[in-house]
Amino acid sequence: MSMDIYAVGDIHGCLGHLEQLLDDVQPDLEKDILLFVGDYIDRGPDSRGVVDYVLRLQQKYPREHIICLKGNHEAMFLDFLQGRERELFLFNGGLGTLRDYWGRNWDRLSQLLLPPEHEQFYQELRPYYETPDYIFVHAGLKPWVPLAEQLEEDLLWIRGEFIASMEDFGRLVIFGHTPFKRPLQMPNKIGIDTGAVYGNFLTCLKLPQKEFFIKGHVLVDEE
Repeated sequence: MSMDIYAVGDIHGCLGHLEQLLDDVQPDLEKDILLFVGDYIDRGPDSRGVVDYVLRLQQKYPREHIICLKGNHEAMFLDFLQGRERELFLFNGGLGTLRDYWGRNWDRLSQLLLPPEHEQFYQELRPYYETPDYIFVHAGLKPWVPLAEQLEEDLLWIRGEFIASMEDFGRLVIFGHTPFKRPLQMPNKIGIDTGAVYGNFLTCLKLPQKEFFIKGHVLVDEE
């Protein structure tokens, strides 16, 4: 049975974008894979709602068909909850996420506890996902470093060094993190963060067809 992969770019709390996009795309999640490249939260209007939406997908369909990668914003959120790098999280749009979970008086609470299903969601996010043809990762890969030896900091944060690299990573790398006006297509990588939270679009890439769904519009790769 043939299987397609639908990879969704950075959502950043834009629940309406996500609902509209998947309503248009309608992947068959009984046989296909839906993969999120991370950054579900921060900056947008409904971070908690996005996680709730993904959790409902995980409950409705086989868990192995809903793949959730960790983004740098989820890493910052977890650090914040453990008392580390708090200013960094707030500086990067975390205030809206805190209010989504605990209201406007979050800073007056003695302890910030996530709902158990949300805690499990954040803890189980994957650093990357690989198939025989593709490597999916949030930010990218350190050039000339084997996949198994990549540091999580690079997987979640790397930008220019990876994007500028023409290295053959052995498989096509699908990534988010760095926003583009349109999906970035290079021989060794495809970037699918199209800045939904900045007023642009949320993108879904269908593989192996290399079809880009952008809020319902299909852009077919012409290679």
